[in-house]
Parts: sequence; C-alpha cells; structure tokens
Amino acid sequence: MSAHPQIEQQVTFFYTRNFNVSTEFYEQKLGLELWLDQGTCRIYTVSGSGYLGLCQASETLVPPGDKQSSFIFTLVTQQVDEWFEYLKERGVEFEKPPTLNEKYNIYHCFFRDPNGYLIEIQRFETDDKKKT
Repeated sequence: MSAHPQIEQQVTFFYTRNFNVSTEFYEQKLGLELWLDQGTCRIYTVSGSGYLGLCQASETLVPPGDKQSSFIFTLVTQQVDEWFEYLKERGVEFEKPPTLNEKYNIYHCFFRDPNGYLIEIQRFETDDKKKT
C-alpha cells in the first residue's frame, strides 16, 4: 500500500447557532488565540498544528438535532487533489469533489466516515493562487 499524501494541519469545525456567545467562550474563557478570521467562521490555535474553527450555522446547513452535521473534521494539506485520488482508489465516495470556495478562499472536498461524520480535506488559498 502506498503512503498517503501529507497532512500539515488539522481543524475541527463546530457550527453554532449563537456565534457571538461561542466565540466569546473560546476567546475569553479558554483563551484560545485567533488564527484566522473569515467573518462567519473564526479559526483558533489549539496547539502546534491543531485548530478549532467556529462557524455561524444556518438552518439549512445544520438541521436541529443532527450532531453528525454539526461539526466537520478538517485535514489541511496542499495536496487536496492527491488525497482525493488516493481515497477514491480506496473506494471512498465523495459528497463533493475538490472545488474552490471563493467565500472562504479555500480549495476543498468532502466525504463521510462510516459513522456519517463529515470529513473535509482543504488548503487555504493565498492571493497568488486565486483563480480569476
């Protein structure tokens, strides 16, 4: 079996209906340092290359009581396409193939684990990588 592509960082995203209360808790009570502010999502440093993202949930994004959709486990890597091919070769079915998300300036894809939890593989795009 070949080695998998590299993982550089990890982000777990929690979706919250009360964004201000949640960000205040993680900033003021836990003292996490803000790493990236994307407006409706804020990403905090937890440890070395581990991050927590808080995002404003919408009614359409997170159905009430659906815990499997209320967070995303995100692996951050420059090799999104390589991961997509690697996992496809191993029979993983994707909900969304690699796509540029201009709102958050990321390139990412989604699939679910056997328990239905959403997993995202993404890279943060820099201005020089933006597609016009």
